[in-house]
Amino acid sequence: MRIRTWNVFHGNTKPTQRQAFVREAVELGVADGPDVVCLQELPAWSLSRLAAWSGYTASAALAAPPMLGPLWSTAGIGRAVSSLDAGLLRSAFSGQANAILVARHLHVLEEHECVLNTRSFRRAQSEWLGLGVAARLGWAKERRVCQAVRLTDGERTLVVANLHATSYPPDERLADAELLRAFVYVDGLAQPGEPVAVAGDFNITFERSRTLLDLTDDDWGFSGADSGIDHVLVRNLDLASGPTRMAPELRMVNGAPLSDHAPVDVVVE
Repeated sequence: MRIRTWNVFHGNTKPTQRQAFVREAVELGVADGPDVVCLQELPAWSLSRLAAWSGYTASAALAAPPMLGPLWSTAGIGRAVSSLDAGLLRSAFSGQANAILVARHLHVLEEHECVLNTRSFRRAQSEWLGLGVAARLGWAKERRVCQAVRLTDGERTLVVANLHATSYPPDERLADAELLRAFVYVDGLAQPGEPVAVAGDFNITFERSRTLLDLTDDDWGFSGADSGIDHVLVRNLDLASGPTRMAPELRMVNGAPLSDHAPVDVVVE
């Protein structure tokens, strides 16, 4: 089974262009037939189109809703405004979401979702970490979620989780705190001995994360993280190959590579 994670950057290229290529990113993400694809940074308007574009079963989780300044908006309005200059505006009006795409030979049994930076969690962790005002405000800027699905191939079940942690470069402990919250949540969903895969944009590297180090010990039992901030970690699964990253030349559109992130794959047995 091949599991992929990709932050699609709202369909933007690097460098960005005025036009976004969300459909092209989704189609590229499934073009070579991975079994499960975990996507981050999708605009809200794309969620209803994912199944048709991909041919996969789509489970989506809205993190940040479409907004017009301080006012709630709609996916359609967000799309229209963002299309004026997709590279410049990105998620400012279109909202932001995650999604798990599941190949048709697998079946989704359950869907779950956990908010990673609730107000109560931020308050408690801010006190624990001694965060200043700027960090506290940065943490509250955007809602972050971890979504999870329980899948079956008809013989066994598998829990797959997808998350996009907070990006706050001055203090990566925010992402690390959310990461630990996500893994505790997924661990609670999994049955004893059940295979688990947790994927996404963790916004922290192994070298700078206490959580990613702890997850490899015997108590947690997860596979080790590779370089970069995009990861697929597994437990109770044999890692056959990976993680591997898709080269920029394989994701070219309109003269530039899609996204400022590369898709990351692992193959498990």
